[in-house]
Amino acid sequence: MKMKKYLACLTAALMMGAAFTACGGSGTSTAENSSSEIVQEAPETSPVAANGDASAASAEEDTDSASETTADATAQEVTQSQDVDFEPAVTAQPGQAYLAIVDGQWWIQYWGSAEKDGYMLAYNAGVADIQGDGSYTVSVTADTNGFRYDTTGDPTDQYTPEGLGFLSVMIPEGESMYPGAVITIDSIKVDGNEIEMSAKNYTSSDDGIETRTNIYNTWVTTPSDDARCIDGPLYDEDGDALDICKDYSAQLIDPAAFSQWTTVEVNFTITGTDGSLAPADAGSSDEAGTDAEA
Repeated sequence: MKMKKYLACLTAALMMGAAFTACGGSGTSTAENSSSEIVQEAPETSPVAANGDASAASAEEDTDSASETTADATAQEVTQSQDVDFEPAVTAQPGQAYLAIVDGQWWIQYWGSAEKDGYMLAYNAGVADIQGDGSYTVSVTADTNGFRYDTTGDPTDQYTPEGLGFLSVMIPEGESMYPGAVITIDSIKVDGNEIEMSAKNYTSSDDGIETRTNIYNTWVTTPSDDARCIDGPLYDEDGDALDICKDYSAQLIDPAAFSQWTTVEVNFTITGTDGSLAPADAGSSDEAGTDAEA
């Protein structure tokens, strides 16, 4: 036993001596160099373990990537298996009337375009192709696969709009195509139920291009200067309000009727599309009629 311990000690001493002789220099430098060599050589002494860890990490990454790919593929397969058809997203063209609407959170919107903010209600939106004086209907609905997909990410799920922030009937380029034309609201229906109007609507333009009639607009407290109705303008030539002005408003309804809603429909009558109601400086009737036909 003593002999074995002696031989072990002797062997260790010889190994240490060889190490110092091979590295050379002072003891401190040798220790630093030895540590460096150990660190550098460590991966070479256990290539199986190192490659095993790398392989495991790579396998995990591959698994995650495969899972994501599989999830995407599954989602596509589910959508395809459901055979979901998305309704046409409608953009109102110049001369067509549409129903501009915004919910109480100013998230769900429609401004007559399938591309502007809030296009979710563009699916199956009911626009009216104005073909002259007469009665027309405009509408929006949240009961579409497109709306459900854009609001929830699932065409089979349901999101119900709540509240009302804005409501108006609008006609792109209506001021040039039908100068002086007047829109009269006949009825407003929420999910098939007609709601009461507390005032009369008037026709005007916010930008001199698009014709509109506000149904619910809290930013307008009195009819605008260019307001007009079937009986004529609401202001005289000096800009003073006429007696009839008090009967007209930009807020015709109680927004409480829109606490929750899916489909909104507005029926209206338009007159003066031939230019007969246009003011004298809006051009002749013949010119207005030509624009309307175009």
